[in-house]
Amino acid sequence: MARRSTNFRDRNPVIVGAVSLGVVLAVVLLAFNAQSLPLIGGGTVYKAQFSEAAGLQADDPVRVAGVKVGSVESLALEDGAVTVEFRVKDAFVGDRSEAAIKIETVLGAKYVALVPRGSQELDPDDRIPLERTASPYDVVEAFADLSTTVQDIDTGQLAASFEVLADTFAETPEEVQTSLQGLARLSDTIASRDAELRQLLSSTRQVTQVLADRNGEFTQLILDSNTLLTEVQERRELIDSILESTQQLAGQLSGLVEDNREVLTPALQQLSRVTEILSRNRAALAETVKELAPFVRVFTNTLGNGRWFDSFVNDLIPTVVGAAVCGAASTPLTGCTPTEGGR
Repeated sequence: MARRSTNFRDRNPVIVGAVSLGVVLAVVLLAFNAQSLPLIGGGTVYKAQFSEAAGLQADDPVRVAGVKVGSVESLALEDGAVTVEFRVKDAFVGDRSEAAIKIETVLGAKYVALVPRGSQELDPDDRIPLERTASPYDVVEAFADLSTTVQDIDTGQLAASFEVLADTFAETPEEVQTSLQGLARLSDTIASRDAELRQLLSSTRQVTQVLADRNGEFTQLILDSNTLLTEVQERRELIDSILESTQQLAGQLSGLVEDNREVLTPALQQLSRVTEILSRNRAALAETVKELAPFVRVFTNTLGNGRWFDSFVNDLIPTVVGAAVCGAASTPLTGCTPTEGGR
């Protein structure tokens, strides 16, 4: 007996919905973890422990010998140290590798520098320990801490301490007294300039903060400048070719002038004499053009109706004064019309 085919509509909708929902969830899960897939993923995630983050942030680059091989995934505080997770693609990370947080730009941008070492690949579950990691010295934070620390210094008490120290060593040799007097004067200067120093350090802190806030813009400016210089470098051969062609053209023109000097010299001399004559007769030429203008206008009007001259001769046929008797042969040219008496 033949088995009857089952229609899709006759299937259990609960099972169909569950399978569809499971497929959708699997696709979403794969989309969010695409970088962890073995074939299309973005590499392997490793961990390293640092004594401090030193301003490192997620998405900062990871470099091996200056070449970018990945980026920082996340930072977390674990066991009194900072655990940095970073992803590396197409680079070997050995079990004895070293890592360091370094400054990428003068504005404080950071990156992780890897030094691959070891004969076996590092297990992603293991961490690069503190003994093989290093953190940089942040100059921006040092200035900020300096401004905060100086504000807490009692400059009056410091000056008094220097003065007491100078009085204590009053009976010492002259060289020591001179040194202590210099220290006293230094303390007095610091005490008298307390407000200015505080303002200077506060302004320095503001400047460093602005530079830190504009780190992205400065980095992009440097990258754009690098792109421009790269384009100029790529166009260097074309620019060299243009300059060489221009130099050859100048040489050809110089040779052309040199070869035709005997011909060009008399022509230029004649042209110079012609321009000199025109310059001397400039007023006469202007007057000629002025007087010629009415004649040209009238002559143009005369030839305006076609290829002939329009002319008029006044009193060519005399007219009769009074009542004129026109003959039968009279024409409109005489200016009269025939009458009965003349018929």
